[in-house]
Amino acid sequence: MSLATETPPRPEERPQPGKKPLTARQRENRAGLAYLSPTLIVVLVVVVLPIIWTVMLAFQRIRLINLRRAGVFGEYSMTNLETVLTSPGFWSSLWTTVVYTVGSTFGSIVLGLIAALALRAPFRGRTLVRASVLLPYVAPVVAVTFVWNVLLSPQFGLANDWGMRFLGWDRPIAFLSQREYALNLLGWQVDIPLALLTVIMFEAWRYFPFAFLFLLARLQAVPHDLEEAARVDGAAPTQVFRHILLPQLSAVIALLCVLRFIMTFNKFDDVYLLTGGGAGTEVVSVRVYEFLTARFDVGAAAAQALVLALGLVVLLAIYMRFLAPRVEGED
Repeated sequence: MSLATETPPRPEERPQPGKKPLTARQRENRAGLAYLSPTLIVVLVVVVLPIIWTVMLAFQRIRLINLRRAGVFGEYSMTNLETVLTSPGFWSSLWTTVVYTVGSTFGSIVLGLIAALALRAPFRGRTLVRASVLLPYVAPVVAVTFVWNVLLSPQFGLANDWGMRFLGWDRPIAFLSQREYALNLLGWQVDIPLALLTVIMFEAWRYFPFAFLFLLARLQAVPHDLEEAARVDGAAPTQVFRHILLPQLSAVIALLCVLRFIMTFNKFDDVYLLTGGGAGTEVVSVRVYEFLTARFDVGAAAAQALVLALGLVVLLAIYMRFLAPRVEGED
């Protein structure tokens, strides 16, 4: 007959002299904190500390030559914000950023919706076509901007060659270096911001696969019985889309609008690689880069980044106040 032996308590579970033993909930809380501590440390070092450092630089007159003097106990003032808000071209660049962001967000979602609707039904080779749709999003930004620069070049670009050969253009068009282009519409001459529209088109083309993935996943979850019943009742395809599919996609579209707006509002590499911020395409992120590299004014660059972040915070506050409750209610 074997005798059952009791497992001795672990050292941390043994009651210490003069201390109350830990309860099961307290031990679970301590274990949870121990598991979360590496993630908290990484977030603190990678996210929180750079934000605090940027805010500190935004309120100190710091240039690259005296960056080592920046510290917690520096001389704080509102000079950088005053310099940024009163500098020539700031408000125009802010307006350009808003137009660029709204146009790119709207264009990418519309293209993603069209692609999702077109590739929703099964057909031969659908998997290969869906994979190829993701190419603009997964390709390196340097490669795709180089391709667009070559295609739109006024000297040897394919777009101008085809335009002059088949569309009757009298001269090449500098899509990425011409600020405005006079367009004749029904007898009215309209000056369109050519370079800015080209950059918006590039941004919409490059990031429509992001919207395509979200919208296609939601479309796959829509019950087919609803569409079949609507078709049996004689509903047209546009009516099916408007009254059945679009309400199902509204929550995803609202989320995509916020995500794409945030991503595009801070965008730097696409605009800089295409136009360098010239020809009316200078967004705020490009100005931050120019303040750092051309003026070596670290404090003013941090102040502009802070203004950019405050704009995004306002947008998120509006979304959380008005749109998020509706999205959660629909889910």
